[in-house]
Amino acid sequence: MQLALKIDVDTYRGTLEGVPRLLELLDKHQTRATFLFSLGPDHTGRALKRVFRPGFLSKVSRTSVVSHYGLRTLMYGVLLPGPDIGKRCKSILKTVRDHGHEVGIHTWDHIRWQDGVEHANERWTAIEMHNATERFQEIFGEVSATHGAAGWQMNDHAFKLLDLLHFDYSSDTRGHSPFLPSIDGKIMLCPQLPTTLPTLDELIGVDDITSSNVAAHLLKLTATQPAHAPVYTLHAEMEGMQLLPVFDQLLTGWRAQGYQLGTSRAIFDQLDLSQLPVHSIIRGTVPGRSGTLMLQGPATH
Repeated sequence: MQLALKIDVDTYRGTLEGVPRLLELLDKHQTRATFLFSLGPDHTGRALKRVFRPGFLSKVSRTSVVSHYGLRTLMYGVLLPGPDIGKRCKSILKTVRDHGHEVGIHTWDHIRWQDGVEHANERWTAIEMHNATERFQEIFGEVSATHGAAGWQMNDHAFKLLDLLHFDYSSDTRGHSPFLPSIDGKIMLCPQLPTTLPTLDELIGVDDITSSNVAAHLLKLTATQPAHAPVYTLHAEMEGMQLLPVFDQLLTGWRAQGYQLGTSRAIFDQLDLSQLPVHSIIRGTVPGRSGTLMLQGPATH
């Protein structure tokens, strides 16, 4: 059974510091992963307006946002100009690919997308996605084959653009198994490989789960191998920094459970696209995460 490692890189600091540490650990375990990059300005500080969102303050207190992201990062876009991640960290991004990992698009401006895409129109959505695709091609000299939306936030325009921009597959949803999305009654061509496992920031601080026992908790969830390959989303700002030892435990534990660890692409390459079920996409909640996000809905075909 395969298990995909999907790494979301949200910030300038996560790219600069977290990514190299993840590369070193993955090399130690002789494992490859899928890295999805934020490619434009880091405006993390603008997330402070989420203070009025239900559940946001409890999540901040549980997961020590300041310690994971750093005070300077939380000032970008508010008191400090947001550094352009793609321009400043181009060499790091190319190093990831050169190490044999899959690279893809997370977003252009992480906070702008995560907070704005739900109610955005087609033009706004297209500009953000084209900015990201153009920067990716500028850095890597090729088009991105995969996409994974910031905060699992999308709209119907964005799902349709995945087809128009010819992504092989995408991972913009939470769910249980690969599927083709149905948008406005039309079956999209770009398959979704949803994140199937909870993230560390959704677990730590809930029901006596701490950074010391969260790895054991996750390993219990994967002890019985599921019908479909699990997809685990981690963050360069967490597993690549203070929670690197937790990720080390997870990699060791998953190998011991018999999983073959690798990229999301490895799972996609094993799919029979003609046999994929079609599901609607709904907006809903997941335990431990504030706000709503895109979920795999009921089967439609």
